Amino acid sequence: MAAFLITFSACGSQQSAGPTITDPGITKDEIKIGATYPESGTASFYYAVAKGATAYFQYINTEKGGVNGRKITYVVLDDGYDPSKTPDKARELVQDQKVFATFGNLGTPNNKAVRDYYNAQKVPQLFVFTGASIWGSQYDQYPYTIGWQPDYVTEATIYAKYILQNAPTSKIAILYQNDAYGQDGWQGFRSALGDKVSMIVGEAKYNAGDPSDMRSQVNALKASGADTFFVIATPAYAASAATNAYTSGWKPKIYMNQVAASTVTWRKVVQQVGSSAPVDGMISARYLKDPNATEFANDSGIALYKQILDKYGNGCLVADNFCVAGMAFAYSVVDVFKKAGNNLSRKNVVDIAAGQMNEADNFLLLPGIGPATIFRRW
Repeated sequence: MAAFLITFSACGSQQSAGPTITDPGITKDEIKIGATYPESGTASFYYAVAKGATAYFQYINTEKGGVNGRKITYVVLDDGYDPSKTPDKARELVQDQKVFATFGNLGTPNNKAVRDYYNAQKVPQLFVFTGASIWGSQYDQYPYTIGWQPDYVTEATIYAKYILQNAPTSKIAILYQNDAYGQDGWQGFRSALGDKVSMIVGEAKYNAGDPSDMRSQVNALKASGADTFFVIATPAYAASAATNAYTSGWKPKIYMNQVAASTVTWRKVVQQVGSSAPVDGMISARYLKDPNATEFANDSGIALYKQILDKYGNGCLVADNFCVAGMAFAYSVVDVFKKAGNNLSRKNVVDIAAGQMNEADNFLLLPGIGPATIFRRW
């Protein structure tokens, strides 16, 4: 599997200590935060992100004494990747659990379903685990909702430009999830092709929560005559798409969106079909270190990652790139709390997350990548 390096930048400064100022969810001993994740359902692959974050918080609590003397409590509720369930879970976090902030909430439609509520309550929606472009483009309207990862439009643009430069005669088929997440990548890819958009000869979609078997979609795309396959799908659907392409005899060049590019996912595919053919030559984007790559065999950041998972991983597999992502995200929120010092107000934390981050020392970012927060404008 090939990978592109995504680079991005932000500005940074250190928050001075100042007087002690706190909001709900903060005591002299605790910072209580929460999140919604799909522990169940077709997107349960992503629960590993919450496990990776939890492992890092436990490491900070146990071995570093917490953040400025306060331990982090992380309350994770299961919304099954169903945005109709997320609002009830959000209210439970704020009204019942009385969290100070949410962190790492997963899913574009899920976060969209609750951002009005969180912003009305002025509860930080920190570092949402979704690369939708709206977290940056609509920041002025939703200042308490902060993104972290590179956005889907930028990622799709990279693939489109690569194809235009290196394979300009390609016939492209696209599979995408029919919601704000999938449409973001789909529209970004089409826009980046510009006057060459006719290179797209077939498109198919599915709805989140549908059966994960993509056989009918793949057969339709194969019939289009495409020799290139861009997949904008979550892991279960993406794995099914690649597997069905292989078993049907269709052998397109595959471009896989990074949200489905976990090594664990593709190792399972290889095991199931008994061949590496479905993933040979697959291209995807990366911005985090891969614990499975030989180039990081002696990397100090990956060594620390493995040590933390060994002690606090709670079943999070070292090979799982989603565990890496969760830990990398968690590093950044700990950094925010450190910078806040004694001023643990929700407004101050949001201001730091949105404009004062410099994550060049995040131990899980790829070499050459700077800060990991993107805000206001992608």
